[in-house]
Amino acid sequence: MKQLLVTGLSGFVGRHLQACLTQGSQTDWQLLQPGRAELLQPDSLDSMLAPQCPHAVIHLAGQTFVPESFRDPAQTLQVNLIGTLNLLQALKRRGFAGTFLYVSSGDVYGQVAEHALPIDETLAPQPRNPYAVSKAAAELLCRQWSHVEPWRIVVVRSFNHIGPGQGESFVVSNMARQIARVRLGLQPPCLEVGDIDVTRDFLDVQDVIAAYLLLLHKGRNGEIYNLCSGRERSVRELIVEMAGLAEVNVELVQDPARMRRAEQRRVMGSSDKLQRETGWKPAVNITETLRRVLSDWDARERPR
Repeated sequence: MKQLLVTGLSGFVGRHLQACLTQGSQTDWQLLQPGRAELLQPDSLDSMLAPQCPHAVIHLAGQTFVPESFRDPAQTLQVNLIGTLNLLQALKRRGFAGTFLYVSSGDVYGQVAEHALPIDETLAPQPRNPYAVSKAAAELLCRQWSHVEPWRIVVVRSFNHIGPGQGESFVVSNMARQIARVRLGLQPPCLEVGDIDVTRDFLDVQDVIAAYLLLLHKGRNGEIYNLCSGRERSVRELIVEMAGLAEVNVELVQDPARMRRAEQRRVMGSSDKLQRETGWKPAVNITETLRRVLSDWDARERPR
């Protein structure tokens, strides 16, 4: 079995990926679980890689929260750009010669005119927040390395993904938590919301993991792939569906503190390139995803 290193295993996608590789039917990869390392501490990365050099890396770790990037843009750039450089250099010192999958974000596209939807990989990035700037910069770094190192370096731009276990700072998870609390009688039937009439391209975390693993095998060196459902859904639509699944009636009240600057009104991506080159297709129905997210929050919020 080939050895796979995943940075950011403690994060939302990392935890699901770890469960997939250690408990599921995936037999291609053995997940390495070295000691903890910090992206901004090169010595710790060398120590992490000392016991064994992986055959492939999925780089998930980073600062992923857009509002935090506005609060501390310098730290976001340090972690997401310099941290990625540190990891690449540590792998080179270790003699790595495998596949490196850099997980970027659909947020790098920035403000996209409606006539340009669905977004494909030919659209030039125009990042509108420090997080997206840091991801676009790290993409360029990885693509530069793909020209000079004997590795296979692949970039994937993941759009919004959701599932059980996601932090409440993300909109669908936050709404699910509030709906679960309403159902349990822990808060009044009133949800505090931001701008819920924007649309986003949501994908189940299990579909995300399936794409990452396929890209390790089939992604082409130096190429960028969108990872998305190809369908736009409004946040309001998902809230209404979750309330229906929970069988509760709720009032939606806009909270100014939840409004985000530089808001893109509509988002829909195209994953045609990914599907064409890897055979990937989204497999999880959005209703099943919402049901699992609600069930997860019900378990987390239920009094013990």
